[in-house]
Amino acid sequence: MPVVVVESPAKAKTINKYLGSDYTVLASYGHVRDLPPKDGSVDPEHDFDMTWEIGSDSKKHVKAIADALKDDQKLILATDPDREGEAISWHLEEALRKRRAIKKDTEVSRVVFNAITKNAVTEAMKNPRQVDAPLVEAYLARRALDYLVGFNLSPVLWRKLPGAKSAGRVQSVCLRLIVEREMEIEAFRPQEYWTVKALLTTPRGQEYEARLTVLGGEKLDKFSLKDSTSAEIAVQAIQSRDLTVLKVEAKPGTRNPSAPFMTSTLQQEASRKFGFGARQTMSAAQRLYEAGHITYMRTDGIDMAPEAVMAARDAIKDRYGENYLPKSPRMYKNKAKNAQEAHECIRPTDMTKDAGALRITDADQRKLYDLIWKRTIASQMEAARLERTTVDVGSKDGQVQLRATGQVVLFDGFIRVYEEGRDDSVVDDDDKRLPQMSEGDTTEKKGVTPEQHFTQPPPRYTEATLVKRMEELGIGRPSTYASIVSTIQDRGYVRKESNRLIPEDKGRLVIAFLSNYFRRYVEYDFTADLEEELDDISAGEREWKEVLRRFWRDFSAAIAETSELRITDVLEKINEVLEPHLFPPTEDGSDPRLCPNCGKGRLSMRTARSGGAFIGCSNYPECRFTRPFGPPGMEDGDAIGPDGKVLGEDQGDVITLRKGRFGPYVQRGDATEEQPKPPRASLPKGWAVEDIDLEKAVMLLSLPREIGPHPEDGETVEAGIGRYGPYVKHNKTYANLPEVDDVFTIGMNRAVEELAKKASRGRGRATATPLKELGEHPESGGAVNVMDGRYGPYVKWEKVNATLPKDTDPQEVTMDMAVQLIAEKAAKGGKKKTTRKKNKKKA
Repeated sequence: MPVVVVESPAKAKTINKYLGSDYTVLASYGHVRDLPPKDGSVDPEHDFDMTWEIGSDSKKHVKAIADALKDDQKLILATDPDREGEAISWHLEEALRKRRAIKKDTEVSRVVFNAITKNAVTEAMKNPRQVDAPLVEAYLARRALDYLVGFNLSPVLWRKLPGAKSAGRVQSVCLRLIVEREMEIEAFRPQEYWTVKALLTTPRGQEYEARLTVLGGEKLDKFSLKDSTSAEIAVQAIQSRDLTVLKVEAKPGTRNPSAPFMTSTLQQEASRKFGFGARQTMSAAQRLYEAGHITYMRTDGIDMAPEAVMAARDAIKDRYGENYLPKSPRMYKNKAKNAQEAHECIRPTDMTKDAGALRITDADQRKLYDLIWKRTIASQMEAARLERTTVDVGSKDGQVQLRATGQVVLFDGFIRVYEEGRDDSVVDDDDKRLPQMSEGDTTEKKGVTPEQHFTQPPPRYTEATLVKRMEELGIGRPSTYASIVSTIQDRGYVRKESNRLIPEDKGRLVIAFLSNYFRRYVEYDFTADLEEELDDISAGEREWKEVLRRFWRDFSAAIAETSELRITDVLEKINEVLEPHLFPPTEDGSDPRLCPNCGKGRLSMRTARSGGAFIGCSNYPECRFTRPFGPPGMEDGDAIGPDGKVLGEDQGDVITLRKGRFGPYVQRGDATEEQPKPPRASLPKGWAVEDIDLEKAVMLLSLPREIGPHPEDGETVEAGIGRYGPYVKHNKTYANLPEVDDVFTIGMNRAVEELAKKASRGRGRATATPLKELGEHPESGGAVNVMDGRYGPYVKWEKVNATLPKDTDPQEVTMDMAVQLIAEKAAKGGKKKTTRKKNKKKA
């Protein structure tokens, strides 16, 4: 039987169902080979020779494929239809040839399908081809570039910037976007402005709202009313004048649906509507694809196969009627730069089945399929028809004019099914139908209200908006978006709060370093141009090793230039680069870098062993002033520098709050030669750093707390906080406590009670007392007792426990009844009643 290889077992199971018993379908479980994570795996000195290694987990999968080829000399590589899928097929073929599993007479072919449906798979099998060499070369170039950057740039970071983990070719550029946005936000200074609204009524008493647009005969711009005084003058001008309707204008309008999903837009919309991260979205999409529900989910394409377009139109007609169907199909132009990834859009494989019809059990998959189905159907529906109305109201002298706007949906069209997530939706609360009005109508003023506003800084990126920005700049490709965004979070360079991406100190420092010493390699244009060169390789228009040679020539020179850099020089350079951010000018014109504590030292950025950054005094250790990394005024009192935040003194020892590798902790005194490890205590779960004071710190450092001698044996009972939370302890018995505060308040009575509870259900529990002792088993020997159990009374003999029938009084149980219950229970367990003990005694 021909051997068909795909990436995943789920995909293999689905395809095997379509191909039947005439094929052997196996999974490679993703990539089977990769570059070993050590220096020298890509050798620029020998024409970029690459050393590949089969992963330990992959060896068994490669062996299974090789074993299958012994029975049939036909191999069909059916991995995903993109650059990465092509690379997996190439790796498999190369690995199998090295094992000599592929012989001279072995027929090797490559097939691709955009959807895992019976029709798509069977059609693909009729059109085999060879592995696409240009696609593989583009993969090799990309992999070599990423390796060369990572394994040459990361060690520079480790040596010159303590705490930095690594750098990546595209990840660093992505990180730069987030860091620069944060610096824009910090540099932003809000500007005040005012608007004035009036609540007006028509001659028939209907209310509507209008906004002031003209004052003193001049059109207002955003900042015309810059303070409360000017706003109040505007209010008086409106109130002192009679207003009439000057103009009523109604214009028809239409709105067309969005194009079907491609990778980036799917990630953006799933983030907007469900709060999904890029990785979460792609994981759910992968499972939907493998189950045959949607087409391939890594694509830059937005066009749809003709048969799919017709199927969507049929579904629209059946569900919503002729009115919702355009006269001709909608065509969407593909915007992909790289043809090798310009697949069809992401769409359902069966347009007639919505999420309810498929009965998908996984919540993420169900939500995502519903989103894809609605977007696809809506993309082929009729446009929404709107009517936009504008009414100008003003005074006869032309000094004051206000405007009211309204929007009405005359025909919902595609909006009936789906509307793209955005800040301004078509049917908005602010866009209500205006009452009937005509030119010359008088209006009554029910109220005039000034409103204060401030300009807002640019918003932090979400994963969705970051992917959108990367796409606009030409950075990354569909198969890389999710991993790029995840990697910078996994490395601790960025954290996500309320779905927004915020750079950590480490991330800021890495970008400051790279922007100064490797500026070219974090430039957006350079990275985008390199991506286009990789696309040219895919198209067979460039030679891949030539691209590597040009890149390596300049990059290796930049690496060499940093070899003599000293850490102090690097930190001072970063101080200069970040000076406007870290040390902005003071209001009184004094030196912003002068230490406010000692008045002598200069403030500068420093790094701690943990990798965090802070601002410290150059007069250390005489002056121990620190503040958080960033502009002054950022919670100076809560700063935790390398020597911790001093909370106070206790028994002559300084108590400090510190940050450690495993989180915040409190410490008594400092490390000395006599005491290299001073007493420490980690903050328990639920205790916020900002709430820790001297009293709480001393309480933590006093643990474990002695409660007193146990009333039974006199051994000490104590309370503390351990690896598994708060507890009480007696000898070797530990009993968990529900709350941390219990550790400081629990008394002996409750402690003994908690320990007794633990003993009764733990491994060291005392032997339970029988409810009734029946004596020795008449046939096999051994005590037979009636016991009280968790699920009610039962008969116990040896290892057999037989539950008593419902409503049976334990005291009424006889030996005969017990023996019968034991025999029935033993028979159910597959055991035969034995006379082993009795025979043993006779022997």
